[in-house]
Amino acid sequence: MKLKNNVSPIGISDEWRRWIAENLMLGSHPDTLAGILVQSGVTLRDAQAELAAALNSPYLQGVQRLHNRLAKRDWVLGIQAQLNRLMPMDIPRRHQLSGEDFLRQHYLTNQPVILTGLLDSVPREHWALERLRQRFGERMVEVQFGRHADPDYEMNSIAHKRTMRFGDYVDLVASSGHTNDFYMTANNDRHNRQALHELWQDVPRLTDYLTDDQTGFFWLGPAGTVTPFHHDLTNNFMIQLSGRKRVRLIAPCETPKLYNQRHCFTPVDGRAIDTERFPAMAGVPVPECVLAPGEVLFLPVGWWHFVEALDISITVSATHFKWDNDFYSTYPSNHDF
Repeated sequence: MKLKNNVSPIGISDEWRRWIAENLMLGSHPDTLAGILVQSGVTLRDAQAELAAALNSPYLQGVQRLHNRLAKRDWVLGIQAQLNRLMPMDIPRRHQLSGEDFLRQHYLTNQPVILTGLLDSVPREHWALERLRQRFGERMVEVQFGRHADPDYEMNSIAHKRTMRFGDYVDLVASSGHTNDFYMTANNDRHNRQALHELWQDVPRLTDYLTDDQTGFFWLGPAGTVTPFHHDLTNNFMIQLSGRKRVRLIAPCETPKLYNQRHCFTPVDGRAIDTERFPAMAGVPVPECVLAPGEVLFLPVGWWHFVEALDISITVSATHFKWDNDFYSTYPSNHDF
């Protein structure tokens, strides 16, 4: 029978079906889901029929087995997470730790550490803003701008790129006060590495730990710049050349609690963790440190980190370690979780 033009059949969209499947996998009771569907305009009969079809679907039953495997992996991660709560976590400082001791005690064990005394021979005046402006003032560099207006500025970094004279940027940093609206970051590295190529002659080699590759990423910004919680796909050295940075860390085993639904990011705000909005974060250890000029922080692969500049800050990050650091090749190609 042909329907009248002003009558539309009542049904449930595929978007609702995806929502039903995901919430059933997360353990929601079918009656709860039916109630939400009814509140959204679906008849109770249609809601119950759709839920019954989902529960009896061999596709969903296959996904349930996959979900069970993931739950087992989360349980394994939870073992270390539970052990980490037995005593306060801290980030140790080790003075002039040898490369061999660093490898055995931190690189192989995936444990962060602050290395001190490695930059004692680096002249601090090389990294003064005025000297940098004199050397590179006319070079055109790329900077992240407009971050205040976009809560997802890190994920949307491509949209925030702007090109300007390096001297103008240095003057802006020096006069801006406390702000997170602009920042020269690793996201600008492809352009800035060529524009500031002589800069790398002054970067410390750290040959006990790094190869002669001289690759790295340059960070320069005012007090108040923030890098939100995320994890890297490699081990990383944060080489602090000027200013101080506050760093908060979360161990990889806590990943199931970090609401990680896209790539290596989380909506959890490192400045003030909201356990009402993110209840799974309650009780998660978040050790923190203040990284001072001349110190090097080892950020092991997979560790979540939040970084906030307390002063005008210059940092070089490096990933060219002497030991295997290829963890990105096995990273999931689909970044929607």
